[in-house]
Amino acid sequence: MSRAGELLSLIRLRAFDMSTEGGRSRERYRRAGFTAAAAFAAKIVGVAAVFVTVPLTLNYLGSERYGLWMTISSVSLMLGFADLGIGNGVLNAVADAHGRDDRRSGREAVSSGLFLLSLISVTVVAVFAVVYTFVPWARIYNVTSADAMREAGPATAVFFLVWALNIPLDVVQRVQLGYQKGFVNYAWQAAGSLFALAGAVLAIVAEAGLPWLVLALTGGPLLAVALNGAVEFGWVRRWLRPAWSHVAPAVAGRILRLGVWFFIIQLAMTLAYTSDYFVVAQVLGSAEVTQYAVPARLFAFIGVLVAMLVTPLWPAYGEAMVRGDIRWVKRTLVRTLVLTFVLIAGPVVVLVVFGRPLIHLWVGDTVDPSYWLLVGLAVWALMSGLGSTVAVFLNGVSVLRFQAVCAVLMAVTALVLKIVLVRRWGVAGVPWALVIAYTVFVVVPFVVYVPRLFRRLDD
Repeated sequence: MSRAGELLSLIRLRAFDMSTEGGRSRERYRRAGFTAAAAFAAKIVGVAAVFVTVPLTLNYLGSERYGLWMTISSVSLMLGFADLGIGNGVLNAVADAHGRDDRRSGREAVSSGLFLLSLISVTVVAVFAVVYTFVPWARIYNVTSADAMREAGPATAVFFLVWALNIPLDVVQRVQLGYQKGFVNYAWQAAGSLFALAGAVLAIVAEAGLPWLVLALTGGPLLAVALNGAVEFGWVRRWLRPAWSHVAPAVAGRILRLGVWFFIIQLAMTLAYTSDYFVVAQVLGSAEVTQYAVPARLFAFIGVLVAMLVTPLWPAYGEAMVRGDIRWVKRTLVRTLVLTFVLIAGPVVVLVVFGRPLIHLWVGDTVDPSYWLLVGLAVWALMSGLGSTVAVFLNGVSVLRFQAVCAVLMAVTALVLKIVLVRRWGVAGVPWALVIAYTVFVVVPFVVYVPRLFRRLDD
């Protein structure tokens, strides 16, 4: 069968026979493909909803209150660490149980993970409730109009409460990803974007205040997750329904240990990736941030596409390893690396060659990137894309301590190099600092470690 025919044979609604190695291989690819397609569709729906919502809310709220909402929502980037990596720990535990066809372990992983996440949620809500009355919210956000000053605190409280409720509900997404049914989760995410849009329209028509608008915009996705959980645990996998009797201390401890390593990796990589603008602003001044930010945005979509492609394979790797399908794991990792290279190489070459005229067409002559900057961003996009492909494999097989050490060393080195190279080369120093640090502390260790890992598995 030709490669094209083989790929087309995966596009079907009926699952393949999981009792054979060949059937399991095709079923993993089928589910990963559906999940990637659903993630892409959900992203399009989300972007379209935002495209409609932004002018509606901006015109309704006005400049200051809309800026207040943007500031409040930006906090979600920092709050993303609050689950301490436990969600990813649940994903790995569920994928492991799926690989062993062990329903009991699956129940224990879900209930134990939900208990840990609920404990975090209750704790952060309690702390927020204590400090809420002591925080001068209007001063924090530096708002001056009467409406904005009055709504700053309540809007923050609504946003924080919805976010806290999302922490335990995240277990629904992890379960579906762990059972390689992520496409179901992304379909509900798309529905959540539409719920948020509908809620925003209703709030504006009712002339509601900012707290109600925040509730509509954040509560829409929350409602979708809640409905997803009701369907998942009420009908699809009733045997996974969380219960206190299924909480297992040993399983909770394993999930927590996995979560801590995931947390360290996530924190380190966030430091490495998000310090760009801060370093440029401190070394060269805020005006120079734009000279870096606009070209960087051109390359940013490449990372999003790679993540959509490779992330669905995360639980598939774990399940395949448990079943002993090592050949499938090797073959898939190699194929994915080749595919990632092909997908990235073309766009980055185009962006290097035509990046400057594209940017001038997009934003005018105010931003004029050097080719040295564009080449650095291209090399970084290619390198980080290939690295993330390997990282998804290592995540799936729970090789976390090794990744954590690499990530911490890479993040610290990248930060230091950014400061040094930005002083010497201007904004072009940022991507090259990342390239150097990533090569030394991620690429080289990965190239040495992964073949040794496979040799151990073969033995």
